[in-house]
Amino acid sequence: MDQTFWQLLALAPPGWGGVLLTGLAHSLEIAVGGYLLGLILGVGGAVGKLYGNEIVRDLMETYTVVVRAVPELVLILLLYYAGTDALNRLMAALGHGPVDISGLAAGIFVIGVVQGAYATEVIRGAIKAIPAGEIEAGRAYGMPGGLLLRRVTLPAMLPHALPGLANLWLIATKDTALLAVVGFSELTLVTRQAAGATKHYMLFFLAAGALYLALTLLSNLAIARIEKWARRGMPQVHA
Repeated sequence: MDQTFWQLLALAPPGWGGVLLTGLAHSLEIAVGGYLLGLILGVGGAVGKLYGNEIVRDLMETYTVVVRAVPELVLILLLYYAGTDALNRLMAALGHGPVDISGLAAGIFVIGVVQGAYATEVIRGAIKAIPAGEIEAGRAYGMPGGLLLRRVTLPAMLPHALPGLANLWLIATKDTALLAVVGFSELTLVTRQAAGATKHYMLFFLAAGALYLALTLLSNLAIARIEKWARRGMPQVHA
């Protein structure tokens, strides 16, 4: 029986191990792309909320409230199907044919929009945690807003934001599983396919869980090193 299990998990056919690893690679592609897009949206959203005019602040507030209020599965279905349909309608209105959007690009966009709303609040809180004197010192040196953001605000807020951003990365790796409902071949979908084809449901879902766990453990190691680097020169906090 054990030999059968190992044969089912073999990398080469008829084993499904290679398919699972390919699904994991697709999940990582979406997680990395969506997370980076979420960071960009988060920085823009946080800056807009803190320093934008009334219209910008209201738009950012609406964005974060709506995205955090609606279940992520509903958002994924809405953005994936309605977003694709809206884009094709726009292309048709401009006299162009329909656009074939890849599942990878759509997945990155969907995860990025969801991540961006949460990253906005994490980064906004981290910026507010910066001592006011540091921002005032940069202004006293005559730094323009963009330079002040790059040289003072973002580096100073990083240690405060890292715990929240680290959690968002781990959430992004799990949220990719929700894309199985729209047919994208990430780890969860290929696990279901392997389990359905072989009827070894426990084996393949345990294997998928082990892959997610390994990804989380490796991520935690990387996050710990990044936090140590970001907090260099700062007093160490001991539990």
